[in-house]
Amino acid sequence: MKILIAGGTGFLGRALRQKLLAAGHEVTVLTRKVRVSPNKKERFVAWDAKTPGDWADCLEGADAVINLAGENIASARWTPVRKRVLLSSRVDATRAIVTVLQTVREKPALLISASAVGYYGDVPEVPLTEANAAGEGFLAEICARWEDEARKAESSGIRVVLVRLGPVLGEKGGLLSRMVPAFRFFMGAIPGTGRQWISWIHQEDVAGALLFLIGREDLSGPFNLTSPEPATLKTFCAALAKVLGRPRGFPVPGFLLGVFLGEMSAMVLSSQKAFPEKLLRAGYRFRHPDLREALGSILERR
Repeated sequence: MKILIAGGTGFLGRALRQKLLAAGHEVTVLTRKVRVSPNKKERFVAWDAKTPGDWADCLEGADAVINLAGENIASARWTPVRKRVLLSSRVDATRAIVTVLQTVREKPALLISASAVGYYGDVPEVPLTEANAAGEGFLAEICARWEDEARKAESSGIRVVLVRLGPVLGEKGGLLSRMVPAFRFFMGAIPGTGRQWISWIHQEDVAGALLFLIGREDLSGPFNLTSPEPATLKTFCAALAKVLGRPRGFPVPGFLLGVFLGEMSAMVLSSQKAFPEKLLRAGYRFRHPDLREALGSILERR
């Protein structure tokens, strides 16, 4: 298959490209910084992630488009300006893709567009499936507007899949790149009460689930890309500490996180106990459903 990836040079995109190329697919990556790939089945094409341009030709005859584009949500404090950048980087990129999809003659059959479990807002204790409505707060607003933009491709007869990602565990990026150094140097922390739920997922299962969704023409709409075994932050930190052979970490009061992180503290203080109900019902088998094993598979081979 010919597959186009927007945002394919980031943490998730790199792992996905490897899986797709290993499976024999041809991959085109939309990126701001063009490079030469050592693989003949992979090419990089420049785009501004905002407007249609010469890159539009790449969508002609493609089988699927995977949209992972968006500024890193946790890379800087959420000032009013930063919040506009985070929102526009997702909505504008998705709008540009959908606009082009509506004009090409030989349309891709599938658009997979990223979202996040932040869609549900802060929902302590309540199990969340794809049937739950959008919540409140900045993250929920971003995800809802992001998904609404992607759904517009449905009017062109394109199958649209919305993947609501939980925090991703993997090497060279994601959640662990922030937590592991602190724990290694005996400075691990448990944010807030530690009772908030984290709907984590292993990087390999993100790529595996996306390949699964590409191959299932009967599947569409939102899918939670999370492990079937979510954990509280207290449990998560304890498992991470055990794998690293370090203490469990010390609690950090929520108000103190608010002082240092501002509104961005909502990322670690909010709770989403999300389950991948639709993926499991469709028959996807997780490679790393267990937290301890998932952490070990990443950290013990370093």
